[in-house]
Amino acid sequence: MPELAFADAIDLAVEHSMRRDPSVIVFGEDVPAIRRNLATRFGPDRVRGTPISESAFLGAGVGAAMAGLRPIIEIMLVDFLGVCLDALLNHAAKLRELSGGAWSAPLVVRAACSGGYGDAGQHEQSLWGLLAGIPGLKVVVPSTPADAAGLMLAAIDDADPVVFLEHKLLAANWLDWMGGASRPTASFDVPAAGACGEVEDPPVAVPIGEAALRRSGTDVLVVSVGVGTHRSLEAAERLADDGIDTAVLDLRSVAPLDVATITRLASETGRVLVVDEDYLHFGLAGEVAAVLAEAGVNPRFARVGPSRTIPYARRLADAMLPSADAITDAARALLR
Repeated sequence: MPELAFADAIDLAVEHSMRRDPSVIVFGEDVPAIRRNLATRFGPDRVRGTPISESAFLGAGVGAAMAGLRPIIEIMLVDFLGVCLDALLNHAAKLRELSGGAWSAPLVVRAACSGGYGDAGQHEQSLWGLLAGIPGLKVVVPSTPADAAGLMLAAIDDADPVVFLEHKLLAANWLDWMGGASRPTASFDVPAAGACGEVEDPPVAVPIGEAALRRSGTDVLVVSVGVGTHRSLEAAERLADDGIDTAVLDLRSVAPLDVATITRLASETGRVLVVDEDYLHFGLAGEVAAVLAEAGVNPRFARVGPSRTIPYARRLADAMLPSADAITDAARALLR
């Protein structure tokens, strides 16, 4: 299998879908430049640039999906969904339920997410917990190139709206934009296993809502998503030096959650640590705790992640976001 960079794997899946299905289109700000390979291949009718008006083009995407197209709508940063959330919250996500199944909105919203490079709380948020709380909306967060391609395929084929979140530390184009000549002193702690990896060509779809066990273990279960998965695997290696056997579960999908796998592994280990780059309060960590309680599983439980707005100061932001050190410390505390 060929090795591909993270963003290239996503574009491979998009290209594959556009070749087989003429209803798949791409539009968003600067898309003809950012996706120039797709623009060259499929032309301006199917790869369209838009004005800087997220409300306008996301709203147009909902209408296009209702009319029979399968749009992939690119919002540069997930933070910018704040200016156009109405189209997702009140329209796309509710369309099937409120029309009795007569209408649906099969669209994908692709957005870069998360931090670790120094752009603070208006550009480094994750927000998958906020989005996953919207009924009718699916939310996926891949951690490897293979999963990035597979989840994009599944998202495009889904009959309902899917938010596809692309972690900036895994995508070379985002790293170049965040650093490059404009920030020559910027440095990034990029997980190598997530930034590049083997991807089948043509790519194979990954079922939405199916978690992946990245490492087996019997002492503690670490649950995460995106770059948090790689930080957790690094922590698991450190913990192994202390004789602590750590399981690492990559959710891949925040909505829906793979409840069966979470509860089974939590029952086996008796200790659960959720590693989350999104805000801890009323988010993913709380939902994992809730589904465990509802299933009658009562492990020792802890969570690692930001509890307030991510600051600009790099040292302060790094201290707030989940690191391998913080994960290691939290896991050890669970075993004490």
